[in-house]
Formats: sequence, structure tokens, C-alpha cells
Amino acid sequence: MIRAGLLALAGALAGVMAGQSALADCPAAPDPVFRLEQGSRYSDAGAGSRQLDAEADRAVDETLAPIDDFLRDLTRLANALLAAEADRAALADCVIGQMAVWARADAMGDLVTTAANLTAGSRLAAFGLVAEQVAPFVTAADDMAEVRIWLNRRQRAQMVFWETATKGAARGNLRAWSALAASAIGDLTDDAVMRGWAAWSASYVLCSANPDGSLPQEMTRGRLALHYQLHAIAPLSVTAARLQRQGVPLAEECGAALRRAGDFIAGDLVDGARTAAITGAVQSFFDGSSEIAGFNLAWIEAWLTLYDSPQLDALAQPFRPLSHSKLGGDQTALWR
Repeated sequence: MIRAGLLALAGALAGVMAGQSALADCPAAPDPVFRLEQGSRYSDAGAGSRQLDAEADRAVDETLAPIDDFLRDLTRLANALLAAEADRAALADCVIGQMAVWARADAMGDLVTTAANLTAGSRLAAFGLVAEQVAPFVTAADDMAEVRIWLNRRQRAQMVFWETATKGAARGNLRAWSALAASAIGDLTDDAVMRGWAAWSASYVLCSANPDGSLPQEMTRGRLALHYQLHAIAPLSVTAARLQRQGVPLAEECGAALRRAGDFIAGDLVDGARTAAITGAVQSFFDGSSEIAGFNLAWIEAWLTLYDSPQLDALAQPFRPLSHSKLGGDQTALWR
């Protein structure tokens, strides 16, 4: 069901909703980002580092900002296809035309540092999910072919990277994001090996879950542990929901680990006490340094297609429609 929030499009999309040509208003793609060589967000830049360095964190955000800004713009355009009045072909060609500029430049093709490789997965997931949304309506076949080749090449490189990553990293939230990328890009490019790797990688992370549903790799993050549990469950939920529709019951893997992970969050978003007991630290959502936002909970829409949870549904309700650009945008519209 189309939600009213999707009909309120800002800026350049106003003309589209008024019936004007989307192609006439289609913005030019930003300059492609080919090389990424950012360092760690953490103080010692080592594999076991858990102390967030504020200055390093800002530097990484600045490095990734051109990619993330582009993805937010693409996602808004792709989600506009859900509106009843949308010129879907024109919007789809606009999105794919912009992405093709990056594809021809092999954007994100030179990932110099480990940190660059670690952060690539969530961006590839976003590109893949956007491309998949618009693919049925694209008429620019050459652009679509370029995008498919590029995304498949970049995700294949991610698969190689993750198979040689340290055990800690390989069981964490960033592997889960790369699994989501593999699910979307594997479907987009009809790559059976990639789809299989997505299921394997997501289950590998999920099966590390503790009996209470906490994810051990994320529980090493001190006051940010609950934040990272949320960051991990987002791609895991969307990947599992996608696979469920394809007949792959990832949701039941390892004693329904995904359900336990969601139930852990549902019980801890009230006061963070369970995570604090594990980590010995008051969590960031409860120490005054950050607040829960809608994008933190966007995964709930996909999760609720797999399980019932009145508690999570109630937690999500004040923030709906829930959106997260790296999950494909408006999750409430896409899943409900």
C-alpha cells in the first residue's frame, strides 16, 4: 500500500510528480569516487580496536560523504517510482543513467586500505538495492548492462576480501552488510554463486549469536554495543526476508538466531540494561550522547515479515514511515 509520505517529494522531484518529464529534471551524476584509502575510526587502528576516535570518525565520514550523498539522492529517486503518478520509465532511466557514469569509471575500484574494504559492503548494498528497484522499468539497456557488470565486479572483489578477513571482522556487522550487497547484486545479475555467498555469510554472522540474542562481536563495543547490534541486525533482517521469499529459510538458522537478536533489541531499547550488564557501560542511547532515530529501526519492517513482535511494532510506530538509504530507502512502503 502506498503511504502518503512517499507522495511528498522535495526539490527536483516536484516536477516529476506534477507530470513533467523526469529526464528533463534528471540531475547530473556527481564525480565518481574511484579511490578510497581512509583509516580506521578507532584509536589504535588495529583489528581489536574498540575505542572510537572522534577526529578519525569525522575524517572517515568526510571521505565517504560523496558516496553516501549520492546514494541518498538515488534512493529518493528510486522510491519515487512507488507513487501512483510517477513516470516510472523516465525515473528509472534517470537513476540508471547516473549510476552508469560511476559504472564506466569503475567507481570504488581502488580500495587501498582494510578500512575501505570493510566499509564498501553497505555502499554496494545500497547501489544494488536501488538498481534492483528500478530495473523492471529501465529502457536504457546499455546503461543497465554497464551497471550490472560494475556491481558484479565490485561485489566479487568483496567476496574475496571477506574470505581472508580476520575472524572477528568476518563475524561482524560489516560482513552482514556485504551479505546484503551480495543478495541484491546476485539477484540483479543472476549470479547464483553470489546469492549462495549471501546466504552463507548472513548465516555465518547470525550463528555467532549468544543464547540471549546478543551478537558477540558487537558486544565488544563498550557504550556503542547496542548501536552496533542495531547496525548488524539491519542487513541481516533484510537479507533474511529477501531469502525467505526465494524459499531459503535463513530466518530459522541456528535456533532462529535472527528472532533472538531482534527480541534482544526489543527488550533493551527501553533502558539498555541488558547490554550494559554485558559490556559494563551505559549505552550511548541512554548516556545523553545519542538518540534513537528512524533509520536505526528501519529493519523492523523486514523483520516483521518473518516474525510477530507487538513490542517491536510499537517501537517502530512513532517513526513510520521508516527509511534507511542503505536498505533501499522507505522500508515501510517496500515491505508493508
